[in-house]
Amino acid sequence: MDLTWRPLTLDDVPALTRLYAAAEEVDRTGDHFSDEDLRDELEGPNIDLARATTGAWAGETLVGYGLVRRRDAADPVHMLRLQSVVHPEYRTDGVGAHLVEWFSRTGREVNERTFPDAPFELHHGRHQNERWIAGVLAGAGYTHARTMVTMRVGLDDLPPQPPLPDGFTAVPFDFEHDLAVLDARNDTFAGHWGSTLYEPGAWRHLVTGSKDFRPELSYLILDGDKVLAFVLSHFYASEAAATGIREHYASWVGTREALRGRGVASGLLGHTLSAVKAAGFDRSALSVDVDNAHRALGVYERCGYRVDDEWHVYVLS
Repeated sequence: MDLTWRPLTLDDVPALTRLYAAAEEVDRTGDHFSDEDLRDELEGPNIDLARATTGAWAGETLVGYGLVRRRDAADPVHMLRLQSVVHPEYRTDGVGAHLVEWFSRTGREVNERTFPDAPFELHHGRHQNERWIAGVLAGAGYTHARTMVTMRVGLDDLPPQPPLPDGFTAVPFDFEHDLAVLDARNDTFAGHWGSTLYEPGAWRHLVTGSKDFRPELSYLILDGDKVLAFVLSHFYASEAAATGIREHYASWVGTREALRGRGVASGLLGHTLSAVKAAGFDRSALSVDVDNAHRALGVYERCGYRVDDEWHVYVLS
């Protein structure tokens, strides 16, 4: 059957939810999305639905999807984020070729509208089980540039947690500190591969203004009004509904450079995990770059986390 390709609208969200569910039956990435999840994503400030999304339709059924997400800065390279999902029955050479051509053309157009004087790269992440898209990207010249891992720890048998060093106190997140946390995030992640700064609009939409954000399970280390370290928490109800597991997600963990190596990060994360366990969660998860320059894997391992699965980032310059 010939496919019809067109940009998505918010009315297409239920069809997109069904597409992700069909792909998950085969790929087993662990991602489960509700209509509300995907609507929130598509309404993000860095997404241009009309000019930077595409969907492949077989009659009334959405069978493929692509998105190009702009970033808030190009420092100095604009690292555009790509997303795609294709129904297992439509993973053909023709669909793959259409997607990579669309990514290249649309990525160039998005860059010209946002950072016209900056070079750009196309970054596409994929789970270790998503082998078809890995082959499509490699065949189009993308290189496997980075590996991210998801780490998890069960909370029923949570090991003793490292304490905060003397002189440091964890305080619950309060929205009066929101922009100070953003400043700390932009500072602590400035040297991380693939990272760039967040503007307040994107930060609030994706992080602290998200329906999934859990401020009562997020903690800060403060020096006056300055945030020195932070652990921000999310809970994805759609995941719990699909799996029966209440999983806490430590979405952002950061410590300013002056405090690194002093046990602050592991102590603050340990404090968070103790609170998460008391709140009745089953396990906790987080994601980290295996080549993280700040040796974050060791920090997380001290709190009991272990590698569970991998995500790979493919890049085309």
